[in-house]
Amino acid sequence: MNNKTCIRMGADLQQINCCKEMLDCCENSIQKLASALNLAGNEVRLKILYLLFDQQKMCVCDLSDILKMKIPAISQHLRKMKDGGIVSNEKVAQTIFYSIKPEYKKLLNPFFKMIANNNVLSEIAA
Repeated sequence: MNNKTCIRMGADLQQINCCKEMLDCCENSIQKLASALNLAGNEVRLKILYLLFDQQKMCVCDLSDILKMKIPAISQHLRKMKDGGIVSNEKVAQTIFYSIKPEYKKLLNPFFKMIANNNVLSEIAA
């Protein structure tokens, strides 16, 4: 049977309207988190974000040494995150330092706390 019709007897209109209002109120936050998670969905970018979160700011060369990757590869990941609005950069003399924008730092904080505590799997299972 390939019937895609809802079989409920009656809709809870109050619940439906409440949920619609809730989503409308937090639309901006949902968009920001979706963007951050989309970009952080790559393991290398997540590691970069985690390091930037912990260290406040870092340059491409340090990230390259830590992650044992070539500078152009790190730069490409940072460019994607900068274009996505998650990280910003600041030039000091000849060095460019990257950092997570404050609003994204706040959004990513709970995830990075779980990683720092090595509780990711136990938190997910709970």
